[in-house]
Amino acid sequence: MLALIARNEGTRTECLDGEGQMPKLAVKISSLLEAVARDLSTERKTSLDDLVSAALSEHLLSSPRRMYQISTSTALVEGVYGGSVPSSTLLENGNFGVGTFEGLNGEMVILDGEIYQAAGNVRRRSDDFLVPFASVTHFREDAVVQIEKVASLKDIELACDPHRVSENLFYALRVDGLFDTIHARAVHPVPKGSRLLDAAKAQLEFHFDNIEGTLVCLWSPRYSSSFSVPGYHFHFISKDRTKGGHVLDCSAQQLRVSIQIVSEYDVRLPEAGSFLTTDLNRDPASDLAKAE
Repeated sequence: MLALIARNEGTRTECLDGEGQMPKLAVKISSLLEAVARDLSTERKTSLDDLVSAALSEHLLSSPRRMYQISTSTALVEGVYGGSVPSSTLLENGNFGVGTFEGLNGEMVILDGEIYQAAGNVRRRSDDFLVPFASVTHFREDAVVQIEKVASLKDIELACDPHRVSENLFYALRVDGLFDTIHARAVHPVPKGSRLLDAAKAQLEFHFDNIEGTLVCLWSPRYSSSFSVPGYHFHFISKDRTKGGHVLDCSAQQLRVSIQIVSEYDVRLPEAGSFLTTDLNRDPASDLAKAE
């Protein structure tokens, strides 16, 4: 078993075996990541060695079949938009997914382990902030589909349907390519207590043409509407990470779709705030369909 020993050299971390012998693993890290690691090491009263080992184990041994979610779709419909879980915790549990921000301040896109805040234009969020609702997984493709002549978003859904082995499992889908058109929207920040349908009425819409990028998509079964968003849920981000939003429609000549099966679902519920007192007994399916 490899016992990792972390030695910082500027932005470089070296990992040696417990006896100081080869093999050696050298990893370059950013100064921000270094600072976070050192602060967390102090906070948890553990060595940087143990922290690096735990982080690598979490990432490398994490299940590619697991979805991690903060809060529920019912809470989102009823206006519970306060952040409850740090974004750093979200990224510990996945590198691919979708969500939103406190007060519905833009669409969240999680791609390649980075969080982006999209409202037409895109801002990468490298700070640690509280997340009200999001779903992520460690993305690893199980199947690849090539799609030709996409006239609408529905064409992508129809092309992917046969590759979902069951209507009762969850799926993560990554769609890459050059899009002729993208029609997207972003929810606008709303007053505290506003329900999702009220927020949807104030959404901003955007049109992008001849743009290369990625659709980040999660598909959930109908029975999951009380905690997830049923059906296909697409967010878009451009390759240069400057444009994005929740996808309403699109067109393209050729697209590559990577599909991952998800059979484990871990929901983290807020332990404070309005989630504890809001009436969440109503079925949100109808409101979710209208908002989507």
